[in-house]
Amino acid sequence: MTAAIPPEGCVSQEPLALVPRHVAIIMDGNGRWARARGLPRAAGHRAGVENLRRILRAAVEFGIEYLTLYAFSTENWSRPPTEVRALMGLLERALRTELQELHESGVRIRHIGATDGLAAGLVKGIRDAEALTAGNTRLNLNVCLNYGGRREIVEAVRRIVAAGVAPEQIDEQAITRHLWMADSPDPDLIIRTAGEMRLSNFLLWEAAYAEFYSTPTLWPDFDRAELLRALEAFQRRQRRYGGLTSPTTDEGN
Repeated sequence: MTAAIPPEGCVSQEPLALVPRHVAIIMDGNGRWARARGLPRAAGHRAGVENLRRILRAAVEFGIEYLTLYAFSTENWSRPPTEVRALMGLLERALRTELQELHESGVRIRHIGATDGLAAGLVKGIRDAEALTAGNTRLNLNVCLNYGGRREIVEAVRRIVAAGVAPEQIDEQAITRHLWMADSPDPDLIIRTAGEMRLSNFLLWEAAYAEFYSTPTLWPDFDRAELLRALEAFQRRQRRYGGLTSPTTDEGN
């Protein structure tokens, strides 16, 4: 992911009237990408990790403040052990080799998820990355690793109970404050690659009013142009949040 972030002042050639503050991506299709080329699944995961540089660069260029990536779900442990080890190794190496570049580019890295089951070296790399980049503000990069939306909610409830919060004091705000994603605003746009039309246990609480965009493009091929298409589609949506009119428009029906 070398040179993942463009220099300050680099802007898009296409004007975007409404840029989502927070974009979350379900990165899907690495295996299919590899199979179509007669390659092992590990090659697809490698291509997927390498693709991050393009998306990080484009996210900054378009003015996105928060980017959340679904890297590995709690359900992904059911995949073949060799595939899991290969993917974890790729993520650990990416952290180790690209951390300084990302830090110098102003990226704040946060791990979203549980650490149980993760290798000690990977956990150390995650903690080192979070500590080093904690003060950065150019792009907030949330990496959902060993993450599940239902587990996140369960963990939030456990924290609330452990804190001794009275039942009548438990409301949506209380739950939100105890989520793994508490430091980030809710996603405005959730993108899923590879054509699937489901959340797959991703940000179940936070996605309540997110716009959903699905593309048949496989994740290793999802580039700046594909991200721009998703952002342009977002601009055409009317977000009413359960009401008749959007906060950004007077139109309604």
